[in-house]
Amino acid sequence: MAAPYKAPLREMRFVLHELFDGGALHTLPGYEDMTPDVLDAVLEEAAKFCEQVLYPLNRSGDEEGCTYENGVVRTPSGFRDAYRAFCEAGWAAIACSPDYGGQGMPKLVNSLVEEMICSSSLSFGMYPGLTHGAYVSLSAYGTEEQKNVYLPKLVSGEWSGTMCLTEPHCGTDLGMIRTKADPNPDGSYRITGTKIFISAGEHDLSENIIHLVLAKLPGAPEGARGISLFVVPKFLPDPAGNPGQRNGVMCGSIEHKMGIKASATCVMNFDDATGWLVGEPHKGMRAMFTMMNTERLAVGVQGLGLGEASYQGAVAYARDRIQGRALNGAKKPEAKADPILVHPDVRKMLLTQRATMEGSRALVAWVSHALDLATAHPDPDVRQEADDLVALMTPIVKALITDLGSEATNLGVQVYGGHGYIREWGMEQYVRDARIAQIYEGTNGIQALDLVGRKMPAFAGRYLRRFFHPVSDYIAAKGEDEAMEEFVAPLAKAFTRLQQATGFIAQKAMANRDEAGAASSDFLRLFGLTAIAYLWCRSVDVARDKLATGTNGDAAFYEAKIATARFFMQRVLPQTGALFSGLMSGASSMMDFPDDAF
Repeated sequence: MAAPYKAPLREMRFVLHELFDGGALHTLPGYEDMTPDVLDAVLEEAAKFCEQVLYPLNRSGDEEGCTYENGVVRTPSGFRDAYRAFCEAGWAAIACSPDYGGQGMPKLVNSLVEEMICSSSLSFGMYPGLTHGAYVSLSAYGTEEQKNVYLPKLVSGEWSGTMCLTEPHCGTDLGMIRTKADPNPDGSYRITGTKIFISAGEHDLSENIIHLVLAKLPGAPEGARGISLFVVPKFLPDPAGNPGQRNGVMCGSIEHKMGIKASATCVMNFDDATGWLVGEPHKGMRAMFTMMNTERLAVGVQGLGLGEASYQGAVAYARDRIQGRALNGAKKPEAKADPILVHPDVRKMLLTQRATMEGSRALVAWVSHALDLATAHPDPDVRQEADDLVALMTPIVKALITDLGSEATNLGVQVYGGHGYIREWGMEQYVRDARIAQIYEGTNGIQALDLVGRKMPAFAGRYLRRFFHPVSDYIAAKGEDEAMEEFVAPLAKAFTRLQQATGFIAQKAMANRDEAGAASSDFLRLFGLTAIAYLWCRSVDVARDKLATGTNGDAAFYEAKIATARFFMQRVLPQTGALFSGLMSGASSMMDFPDDAF
């Protein structure tokens, strides 16, 4: 067995309190009770629950999986009890409004809790995760009646939620959907069609399941402009708000998958199911994107959580596994061999995991903190700037961190060698579970197209300025700080490449959109690594200040923070040079290749 997961609370407190001054959140309207002591207590209790309740279900859930019989889906042993305990402890309500029974926690704190859940059991986390997405969409676009009927139940976890987009013939191109919604005289609609890949579409954890379904009204415009959103419950709520008559929605089957096997991935058949319009007719994509953007940030956290768990297991194994001798002479001559931790290649793999996952946590925290500002700050200009940053960085968080998380889990297997490939050690499960995060909620290639095609040119580059200006100002401010040169100089090089690549894509795309498409994935990774480098520099600033002014016995933590930043700058960030060279070569090498030659 791999080493048990332990929530990285010290790291989390660093990004929460020191890097982003989460203690100041209680000065924002609605967050008055969110003092540092309260936030720390929440993280500590979440850690206990994840370590003691969820983590023990991770391997057993993977091995048992979900079962399907005659439209009924059963989750693995222990999941129902864990879900009940999860809801009773209030974790389903952590980031929901107190108006509907929620705790109203900041998004910054919720993201850290989500990371712990993903590290402990990603499959379990899928069920409340989709529910929260449904809550967000109904909160934004539901009628008052819909909010009053559904939100308290979703917040409590008594009812769960899904998002039903994909159909057998269309995934990304949702304008091709065939699910139809015919109006009823009472203002409801009859929903008919089939949706696939529906996470948590059917299960035995909650007493009702609330589906948010994309469908087309009669005479709707062609393509995505004709899509509407509907709320379709498994059981129709009765006048008292309790589950009543069974609706015309059934699970046709569940998928047998590479990973997240304890999460039910369903084919859902809607046969004249009763549903109600959410938001305006033909504006369903806008409403669904509210949910999808929430989920895209959450999926980035999935990559982080799995990468962190893999790193912890790899470090423990590297300390214990005795094999070979250190290249410059035995470190433990009294033993037959040294721990593999002494070998440069093993240290490189571990530090790559560590540097990318700590950097990813900082990136998630930055965007989550911006979400809190966009929601709660009293100054409308601050809210707008924060909202712009979230819009820009969402595809980067989703794509980059799931890529880095997948790479980290593969490195974890490599550290273990043959044992990593064996199920009993638990490391290969992280690889399998992490792989889907690069695919769902919009593949990472789609995220890259969103970045270059929508976010980059939006409002004449206004989104870009929310990143470019603070980074440029930071580099200029640190120009005379010799102690920071080893960190700021690599950031400056990467940032220059990013600026040049942005100009290149903007210029080329005006004449040929394939140029933007060909550059998009490399551009997103270049952008994301530069963002992480910026946050590493800011982390070093914090660490240096603490070491200079007193650390209360925590000097080793801050020294390790600086050393990890140094590794990132010297060994990870240089990827930006190759990424820049590749994207600047243009589209011809791929687009001029003959179709028949594939």
